[in-house]
Amino acid sequence: MKKVARTEIPRKAVYRLSVYLRCLHRLLNNSIHTVSSEVLAKAAGVKSTQLRKDLTYFGQFGTRGLGYDVEQLIEMITKRLGTKSLQPVVIVGVGNLGRALLSYRGFEREGFGIIGAFDIQPGRYLLEETSTDEQPAKTAGKVKLSEWLKAEKIQVQVRPMEELPKVIADHVIKLSILCVPPTAAQEVANQLVECGVVAILNFAPIVLSVPDEVTVNNVNLAMELENLSYFING
Repeated sequence: MKKVARTEIPRKAVYRLSVYLRCLHRLLNNSIHTVSSEVLAKAAGVKSTQLRKDLTYFGQFGTRGLGYDVEQLIEMITKRLGTKSLQPVVIVGVGNLGRALLSYRGFEREGFGIIGAFDIQPGRYLLEETSTDEQPAKTAGKVKLSEWLKAEKIQVQVRPMEELPKVIADHVIKLSILCVPPTAAQEVANQLVECGVVAILNFAPIVLSVPDEVTVNNVNLAMELENLSYFING
C-alpha cells in the first residue's frame, strides 16, 4: 500500500485549530454534540469560510444540514495537534516566570506533562517578602527553592542544567519552555536543539537562531501590551 504523505498545516491554521478545540470542549461540556460551521466559527471569532477551509486538512467530513460531530472533531484535532496522549515538556529557567508556570495546574488537563525543570542554581534561596503587625513594611526572608516547591505541592524536581541531556533522552522530549534571561537564551536554545528538542516556547525577549526544522513560538508580554496600547490611544 502506498503511504500517504502527511499534509502540512500552515502555522496560522494550527493556531486556529487550538482555538476551535477549546470551543468544541465548551460545547461538549454544555451537552451539545453537533455544531454547524457558522456556530463554531462565531464562537472562535473567525469567518465560517475560514473554518471550513481549515477543517479540509482533515478530509471531507460533517453532514450537510446537520454540521459536525463535536466529539469526532475533538478527536481529530487532538490527534493532529499531538495532545491525544500526554506530551512531555521541560521548563528551563526557574526564576519568577518559571516558578509561575510550575505552579500552573492546567498543563496536564491540556495534554502536557511537565517532566522536569532545570536551572543553573537549583539549590538557591529565594527572597520571600513578609509583613507583621508591628512592621507593616515588607521584610525579606529566605526560603530554599526545594522548600518552596514542597510548600506549593509541586511534584516536579528542579535539576541542574548538566542533567538536561539525560532527561530529554530518557523521556524522548521534543518540546521545551524557555524562561531564561535574554543573555542566556541562545546558548540554552542551542543546547536544547543538540539534545533533540524541535519545538521551543520562548519567553526571552530575543529572536533565537535555530535550524529550519526547529519551531519557535515567541511570547513577549511587553510587545503584546504595546499592541493593545495602540488601540486605547487612537
